[in-house]
Amino acid sequence: MLSIRPAVARDVALLKALLYEFAEFYKFPVSISEEQLSRDGFGPQPSFQALIAEYGGETAGYALFFDYYSSFKGRCIFLEDLFIHPQFRGKGIGNAFFERLAAIAEQKTCVGLILQVFDWNEPAVQFYKKIGATFWEDLKTVWLSHDTLQAVALGGKRSANG
Repeated sequence: MLSIRPAVARDVALLKALLYEFAEFYKFPVSISEEQLSRDGFGPQPSFQALIAEYGGETAGYALFFDYYSSFKGRCIFLEDLFIHPQFRGKGIGNAFFERLAAIAEQKTCVGLILQVFDWNEPAVQFYKKIGATFWEDLKTVWLSHDTLQAVALGGKRSANG
């Protein structure tokens, strides 16, 4: 009934739709194109991998992740997105994603998996606590947007708000 499979190039349109739905849930602006996803995930040097969950023959969610290196710990996986359609939550899909991600991490000899979660997303926070995740409360996420990067590259400073 439940299957977790690797995303393949023919899944680009599906992956884009899932990404947009995930962004809508978080009220984030999103502008990724199918061309970008195809190039970045399925081109000669993939920047990410994705898993697709199917439940009862329907797409139930996805996980998007990439290799990450911690100078303090070593090789890791960074879980960028984990999204399960609301009607499929509570059916063990989150656990199944983490089982698969843990197996991938073991295969790659990773020392861990890193992810971020908004503190207001209490169901997700509780899920991660339940599976034994450690929370680094003293770390803050820092984002330099494309415009900021351009300004910094030219020697200028710009607010990191954009």
